[in-house]
Amino acid sequence: MSNRPLIAVTAGDVAGIGPEIVVQAFKNRAVQDACQSVVICNPDVLQKAVQLCGLEDELNVVHLPTIPQTRADLQHAFAKTVVNRGTLLCLNPAGNAAAAAPTGTVSPAAGDAAFQYLTLAIELAKANIFDAIATAPLNKAALHAAGHHFPGHTEILADRCGVTDFAMMLHLPESRIAPLRQLVRTANESDWPAHFGLSIAHVTLHTSIASVPQLLTTESIAEKIGLMDQFLKTIGCERRSIGVCALNPHGGEDGLFGDEEARLIQPAVQRFARTPDISVTGPLPVDTLIRRSVAGEFDGVIAMYHDQGHIPVKLIGFDSAVNITLGLPIVRTSPTHGTAFDRAWNPATPADAAGMIEAILTAAQLTN
Repeated sequence: MSNRPLIAVTAGDVAGIGPEIVVQAFKNRAVQDACQSVVICNPDVLQKAVQLCGLEDELNVVHLPTIPQTRADLQHAFAKTVVNRGTLLCLNPAGNAAAAAPTGTVSPAAGDAAFQYLTLAIELAKANIFDAIATAPLNKAALHAAGHHFPGHTEILADRCGVTDFAMMLHLPESRIAPLRQLVRTANESDWPAHFGLSIAHVTLHTSIASVPQLLTTESIAEKIGLMDQFLKTIGCERRSIGVCALNPHGGEDGLFGDEEARLIQPAVQRFARTPDISVTGPLPVDTLIRRSVAGEFDGVIAMYHDQGHIPVKLIGFDSAVNITLGLPIVRTSPTHGTAFDRAWNPATPADAAGMIEAILTAAQLTN
């Protein structure tokens, strides 16, 4: 048997671009070399995506009729079924309703299927049948229309894994951010030893801007710093330099624009003042912190809310950034874009699979 890691890839909301980017990713040679993968999706939907992408002569969808109960069951399925690189194995825990779901729009059938695809992947990863999961985008409105009242992937993962200390982190690999470093660096910044990309974790996530100040606590900020530190250790980053965002403009301007910096954020940063082999700096004004991070001063950034972290990452690396959920007992990654209903299932607007490819490759790397 191959010693490549086993990755479960969920197709997300089938009304969006999930199936399209998944089948494109499976055709990528780097993905084939890095791991053995199974798509969790309706096989008819996958076959339609194969046809949409013009890959009928290159990919063959094979439906596994039973859910593997052990890792040996899954390895046996690979040994028995996968005869070449063009075989795409899939599991379908959600029946056939998704195959009839309308494309490019919110659908309870697609939302329910996306939920079932994800929860099966989580359970199989928790049972060590898969080494990691990579998830294509789901649609939050469709999820709610199907009766699953979660804000998104991250919260479902945390709930099913039974964890309360978790974070969404967006990660740009060094290969993707290196050219940008050269553009923003000054002469004094040219020697910064940045080799592990840029990672941004969020203290609050899918919530209103108005609720953020009430949701922030010193404990939650310190938790996210700790999760970032653990991730940087995992990927072999010895410097572990972390910058912590201020909440208010100009870092609060000594209390003129708010007191959250002095009252909540600074005490969290101070908890790490004597922790060996880690450098935590902040709170810092976000406009300068992001530039300094791109230049290479920081390996990780702690953002106080969703858009504070998402906007810079999507600006500089939209198609190549990877969403990694920190704090789980399993490895989970995904692209950072959404379902793109306005472009889905349209040969005139083909989806870019770069983010899905990077997510699967990152999942395979993190298993090691």
